[in-house]
Amino acid sequence: MRIRVRFTKTGPLKFIGHLDVMRYFQKAVRRADIPAALSEGFSPHMIMSFAQPLGVGKTSGGEYFDLDLKDGASFDRDDFVDRLNRQMSPGIEVLNAAEVPADKKNKGMALVAAASYMICFRKGQTDFANETDSISRLSEKIHAYLAQEQIPVLRKTKKSEEETDIRPWIFDMEACLADEKMQNGDIWNVEADPVGFRILVSARSGSNLKPELLIMNFASYAGLSVPEASLLIHRINLYGRQPKAEEDGDLVPLDEIRVVRTDSSVPSSDS
Repeated sequence: MRIRVRFTKTGPLKFIGHLDVMRYFQKAVRRADIPAALSEGFSPHMIMSFAQPLGVGKTSGGEYFDLDLKDGASFDRDDFVDRLNRQMSPGIEVLNAAEVPADKKNKGMALVAAASYMICFRKGQTDFANETDSISRLSEKIHAYLAQEQIPVLRKTKKSEEETDIRPWIFDMEACLADEKMQNGDIWNVEADPVGFRILVSARSGSNLKPELLIMNFASYAGLSVPEASLLIHRINLYGRQPKAEEDGDLVPLDEIRVVRTDSSVPSSDS
């Protein structure tokens, strides 16, 4: 049996790296007395895999890991979530747990197609966030930006830099007001300006668009003064495609996907 767990990572814990988060949950699962399945061999380990690592310094309300349970183990969603949350530290909270098919094509890391983000800025570090007409003005600039047929950027790879057209990887982008928790520092532990961006972008392997790359490229296009150090990035959720009979299905949160095809394609830019 495979369980997909959704959790948050906020506040000072944004500085904890991916490997530490993995070890954190391995210990939490043991302390919660959850019957996790172990691999075979001389060095058995918990069968656990994370959907997509979150960069250090970013917060999230939609992180996921898959956990395989021992054969014959029972699963009660409310009990599972409660037992894990009793082991959590402030900043990490388990939001949901759902049973999913236990096969390779249904691993969370293989299903990720998109990610949504809220991007704001450290208070007082931009030249537009406090203007009364800023959302309307930014919306006009976003419309013109997305109207381009191509948006070439220099994108770093493991070995070099290469020019990449990121326009097909931008599914949605809008200027909006941040909620109160973001503005007063409950999410980031840093106060933010009220106006920011909400984006939905590709997060597939090979076409994973980093939110900071998009925002800095847009700022350059729009002639905005946005110091990179001012960015506050919150991942709202991770999504996969809910399959249909003859076409790619709608984007849905990873904990709502039940069955997937093996030939799913890259999401279209008009999603």
